[in-house]
Amino acid sequence: MNTALRRLGTVIALMLVALMVSTTSVQFVQAPALNADSRNVRTIYREYGRDRGPIVVAGEPVAWSEPIDDVYRFQRRYDPGALYAHSTGYFSTAFNASTGIERYSNDILGGTAESLLLSRIQDLITGRQPQGGSVELTLDPALQQVAADALEGQRGAIVALDPRTGAILAMYSSPSYDPNSVATHDRAAATAAWDALRADPEKPLENRATGTILYPPGSTFKVLVTAAWLEEDPTRGPTSLVPTLAELQLPQSTAIVRNPGRSSCGSSDTGELVYAFKESCNTTFAQFAMDMGADRLAEVTAAFGFGQELDIPLPVVPSIYPETRSDAETALTGIGQFDVRVSALQMAMVAAAVANDGTLMRPYLVATERDADLEVIGQTDPTVFSQPISAATAEKLTTLMEAVVASGTGTPAQVSGVTVAGKTGTAETGNEQDQHAWMIAFAPAESPQIAVAVLLENGGRDGSAAYGGSSAGPIVRRLVQAAVLP
Repeated sequence: MNTALRRLGTVIALMLVALMVSTTSVQFVQAPALNADSRNVRTIYREYGRDRGPIVVAGEPVAWSEPIDDVYRFQRRYDPGALYAHSTGYFSTAFNASTGIERYSNDILGGTAESLLLSRIQDLITGRQPQGGSVELTLDPALQQVAADALEGQRGAIVALDPRTGAILAMYSSPSYDPNSVATHDRAAATAAWDALRADPEKPLENRATGTILYPPGSTFKVLVTAAWLEEDPTRGPTSLVPTLAELQLPQSTAIVRNPGRSSCGSSDTGELVYAFKESCNTTFAQFAMDMGADRLAEVTAAFGFGQELDIPLPVVPSIYPETRSDAETALTGIGQFDVRVSALQMAMVAAAVANDGTLMRPYLVATERDADLEVIGQTDPTVFSQPISAATAEKLTTLMEAVVASGTGTPAQVSGVTVAGKTGTAETGNEQDQHAWMIAFAPAESPQIAVAVLLENGGRDGSAAYGGSSAGPIVRRLVQAAVLP
């Protein structure tokens, strides 16, 4: 073999080695990154062309896949779309994106979860079209519909929990939207719908229930302040004498705390705790906050879930008890103002903890996961989130909250034949036109089946005339009736 042939052979051998190295690198080293690249059309077709499993509420699918004659082969459908939109989310081919349960239970719905390995092997052997698993939610369709009807035409949120287990019975954020408009395979139509939703000043894409917008809780926060105060001394109770001043001058400040309606709180400067609580005396709880201090309130709120990471499996934005720089700021946190910020879910958790003898169960939205043959492959077992207060303190708080509904600010939440325990709140935002109406409650008080939080942003349809009792109370009544009465 002459020199030229040897050189040519060497070049060819090197080229073959380079080709083998390159192929190996692409197939084994770069493959994960290439598969994950949003520009990889084959990956998009594979991911979005699966026969995804349904999302189910009370045995009926509210999201499912239908065969369609295009490159994706299946179209995601939602019905009734807006009723469950913030829970199901959407699965969009146009944006290569998903939200809600579609996103956070994607491995089950898309059939890629490890728990579905046996199903995938069976599909391979039998030649059956691969199918995703189903996800069953904890939502009660009757309660969900009551929540949607109650919030129609208003901005706000409602969350209802089973305090015994943590199961989410209703979770509705208003306004809602139609996931079908974004899930369509028509890119132009999906883009137009998306742009309209993003531009809508009512912000329908925000999940106000889980805290993508946080709100000052107003006087509903007094449940937490009272819990901290009662826990400090086991001899304290509903009949303990407390300060009930008409006005409270805050130290080193020009600010004065006044009671709702700028009225006096009783006939003297002291009164029973039950009176101050059911009439929501601001001066009492501002003084409590200063007496206990911000560190103590931060400790108690954290035990209820403030600042804690939580997913249901949708992520929940942590509620905030702020750092304060003075007694005056601490006093304002005691009435749910200053920079205290909460979600509707967080305040439902507060009510649920009191209802469940001081034990807070971890909220959850997914009840059961099944494979394509409807065999159970996973289910959520109730677990304890925390024990923020003792059973004795929970009993005292229940007495106080019963008084709110029986003869205090929460009388519009009364239900004939049912003892309802609750706390109202009207949260100021610095603009009298922007106050939020709140109520948290549970029922029946002696054996709770439901704990709820109702938020009406900017007072809902009542606007500046809104108060927690008069505006949110009737909604609480409707929810309790739907959950408890036959």
